[in-house]
Amino acid sequence: MVFSLSVDQLLNKIPSSSLPAAALKLEVALDNGATTLNHSMAMVQRMEALLAQGNGSDVALRVQTVNTDEVKVIQAHALVLTLQSEVFEELLLSHNSSTVVLREPADCAGVFDKFIRYLYCGDISVRLDQAIPLHKLASKYRVWGLQQGLNQYMTGHLSSDSPMGHVVSWYQYAMQIGDTKLRDSCLQYLSWNLSSVLQSGEWGSISGDLMLSLLQRSDLILQSELELYEALEAWIGQNQPASVTVENALKQVRYGMIPPQQLFRLQKQSPLMLKYYESIRDLLFLAFQFHSTSPIQLAKYFDVNCSIFTPRNYLSMSWGSPWVINNPTRDDRSFSFQTQLGPSGSDASKRVTWNALFSPRWLPLTVRSTFTNEMQATRTDGGRPRIIVTPATSSSDFAGVSFQKTVIVMARQGGKMVVRHVYNFHQSTEETGDFLVDADLQRRASEYLIDSSLYLHVVVKPLYHSLIVAKKKNVTTPLTLEPSAGGDWLSTRRQKPRRVHED
Repeated sequence: MVFSLSVDQLLNKIPSSSLPAAALKLEVALDNGATTLNHSMAMVQRMEALLAQGNGSDVALRVQTVNTDEVKVIQAHALVLTLQSEVFEELLLSHNSSTVVLREPADCAGVFDKFIRYLYCGDISVRLDQAIPLHKLASKYRVWGLQQGLNQYMTGHLSSDSPMGHVVSWYQYAMQIGDTKLRDSCLQYLSWNLSSVLQSGEWGSISGDLMLSLLQRSDLILQSELELYEALEAWIGQNQPASVTVENALKQVRYGMIPPQQLFRLQKQSPLMLKYYESIRDLLFLAFQFHSTSPIQLAKYFDVNCSIFTPRNYLSMSWGSPWVINNPTRDDRSFSFQTQLGPSGSDASKRVTWNALFSPRWLPLTVRSTFTNEMQATRTDGGRPRIIVTPATSSSDFAGVSFQKTVIVMARQGGKMVVRHVYNFHQSTEETGDFLVDADLQRRASEYLIDSSLYLHVVVKPLYHSLIVAKKKNVTTPLTLEPSAGGDWLSTRRQKPRRVHED
């Protein structure tokens, strides 16, 4: 096929009287005194009218919906299509006919005219449910600019509100096409906002593989482990997955993080636990052992520094506290809160008081902060926001326990509260070095602020450590819990003996 129309000839097919008058945009004068005249909007309008009216069309795109009789015909211009798409260039060069037949699935056929309009105008309006079919078309026809724009759109609209949710379908699509960046963004959003996801209609659409991926994570943000178990029970009841999927999912629940009285109730009242009790009996037994003795005693025989004894980011008051900072650029703020010492039954009644300090313009502290007159810090105009969390007192109960501190920053996106960022403190430090490093708290409309306030939630996660007991020359080493091929954490082996100091 010979392409005989130039861009100017195409545009001349549209009478200028049919177009709205375009405003003349005068740019800042250049150094040589020249001024740029910008009629780009008029150009877009003329191209859009060219497509709509079909003037000078030299190719007809016959779009057939797969497995239906539905056909959509679009009068187009070969020159425009070949300039925008390598695939269209190859198709048109290999066809002697002025009609090109394209077969598309129903979702792609439904947005094909919108896709073609983008090729003419360079802009497009996108709804949440149109992102995937448009991305499919952009990938199929190698329109890389649109593909990249849709990637950015999906990453930036994870929190947008939709009746049945869209993040799960975007995650599944990302897995299908191998887009690791979009996949990880979706997985992070689901992990950080799991409590709200559990209450949405989207929860029931999660696949078994995605469910297992979520259950293995320690950075899940939710009210409690019991909330997660009950949501898992509802998901299993709705989806009726294979027994092996159910067993693997149940083995990822951290039963040691559920209070023993609630575990007793589940054993008697949960239909799911009653049905699969034999599969998780050893895990429940270990959880009751965990609650019935001190972690120090348990650590002599088991590796307690593993996932089944590790809390997730629980929002209940036992593990932290919300903190709303009004006008965060104004001055320093501090507050105190309490958490239980640890998740085990022996530690549940013990409390640790924490002091949190927020400053909008402090440089890193060079000495340990005690929130007293001895605390030394340097304030400068070039400083950035800092947050410091320290225990108010020390205690012998802290033996064998270290504390991971997590600061959750909330934001309002898509009309709802979502987690904007999560900052984790190293266990041996009192602050995180990159806290709000990219945040503009001075700007009233900052994405980190809600009604000019900074919404935080501070979580303290106690982590137990395995101990080595040395008596004379007899060395006792703890047992290590390791997953078997089926994910059972109760297959144990002896750790390799390590040299220890003798009494």
